[in-house]
Amino acid sequence: MAALFSFLLTTAVLATVPCVIRLLHRFLWVPYRLQRRFTRQGIVGPPRRLLSGNAAEFRALLAAAAARPGAALLASFHHHDGVVARVVPHYHEWSSRYGTPFVYWFGPRPRMVVSDPEIVKAVMTDSTGAFDKSGSGGGNPLAGQLFGEGLVGLSGEKWACHRRVVAPAFNMERVKAWIPEIAAIVSSMLDKWEVQGKNHAEFEIDIYEGFHTLSADVISRVAFGSSYEEGNRIFRLQQEQMELASLAMRTVYIPGFRFVPTKKNRRRQWLNSEIRSSLRKLIERKLIEINGRKCEDSKNLLGLMLTASKAGSEFKMRIDEIIHECKTFYFAGKETTANLLTWATLLLALHQEWQDKARDEVLKVCGNYEHPNAENLSNLKIVTMVLKETLRLYPPAVFINRTATRDIKLGELDIPAGTRLDFPIIGIHHDGDVWGTDAEEFNPLRFADGKSYHLGAYLPFGIGPTICVGQNLAMVEAKVALAMALQRFAFTVSSSYVHAPMLVFTLQPQYGAQVLVQKI
Repeated sequence: MAALFSFLLTTAVLATVPCVIRLLHRFLWVPYRLQRRFTRQGIVGPPRRLLSGNAAEFRALLAAAAARPGAALLASFHHHDGVVARVVPHYHEWSSRYGTPFVYWFGPRPRMVVSDPEIVKAVMTDSTGAFDKSGSGGGNPLAGQLFGEGLVGLSGEKWACHRRVVAPAFNMERVKAWIPEIAAIVSSMLDKWEVQGKNHAEFEIDIYEGFHTLSADVISRVAFGSSYEEGNRIFRLQQEQMELASLAMRTVYIPGFRFVPTKKNRRRQWLNSEIRSSLRKLIERKLIEINGRKCEDSKNLLGLMLTASKAGSEFKMRIDEIIHECKTFYFAGKETTANLLTWATLLLALHQEWQDKARDEVLKVCGNYEHPNAENLSNLKIVTMVLKETLRLYPPAVFINRTATRDIKLGELDIPAGTRLDFPIIGIHHDGDVWGTDAEEFNPLRFADGKSYHLGAYLPFGIGPTICVGQNLAMVEAKVALAMALQRFAFTVSSSYVHAPMLVFTLQPQYGAQVLVQKI
């Protein structure tokens, strides 16, 4: 009996030893070796904890920034100088303390934060395969559920195949053809505002809610051929999914944890299942609608993807892949434009002189009652400048990242394979060394015709081959909506507004965006 016990114990120990060695190698030896390599280059960062790295400190900085009192936040709105510290406090704190680039750790994985536009340009426009898209979830499958295996989360040949299918849906000529429908949706929203303020000389609206409803309706109709009411349940489910995904991104993922039946994990699985089910029903209805005629006749994104699901298609997409892309565009198509319109309207409500200039231009180009159209939209130069400056100060995505697939030299940087490079979009956009002494001020003139900027210094939609495929739709929709709103209303910032930009997955106003509206 004793011999059997001794044999079993020895076997257990021998089986455990390789596992322990692997853990020690992953959490001790590899990080130690990489950290020495960074230190030799003068690249340092916050002290790394053995298992979690800097995840706990990262979360604490975000929580402290979100809890800043409203009065202090509102004072920073006039010059936008508190945005970086509140939205990406880890970047603000650690770059001030350690300089850039600096390194911090999520578990045993290093993240090098680089804000040099030359490096950003080199990495984002690289075509050699040296840098991989890290995906929306940063390697955390709980966070990656929001987009699934859509364009945002894909890389390599699979990403290229999906891109070739999706991109034609958003070329400028096709987007221009959608302008009348976009204008009709905007007009309906503005009519509701008029009814709301019918008996008031001035009334308050939370434009954050209004623009989200608007952009949800637009992306539903022009990309999927459905209405906002039909897609509303998907949007609500994705909103909750976004909040849970944001929480997951702030923690170190333990392999296999997504299968542990915690309350949040069960909720994540339910949300994912419900969204997939709703999208599958939408796709099945679309297949019935197009039965008897060619899928190629459909001018929306869903029609193009269904075409690619047919046998014999050059770039074949399975129904599951179409569901993943629908998840991506339902979410990204709504969030990007809604947030852009929210911040742009707030900025014009704050900077009345620019609101007057933009309105004068709209009335000159479109008149008092005509909607913008494909022919005159390009003449809205000031509106375009306002939107571009809004994207500089309040970009929808505040970070973009790439992972080195091999050891590589970038200028003086020696980057080990597996290092994730984090580019702080919002930090670069607010950098006085890049944009000048007025970098924290709202100045649309910096985007006047003929003025240029460094390619790696302005990237609200990314740059290079992975630039946002929906950029044309976002900008056209925003121009149409902002122009039409200025035709009918004047805006001022409400006293109930608290300037609290907050990062969830995109840059949002934490307490809404209340403005006072007057009928012109």
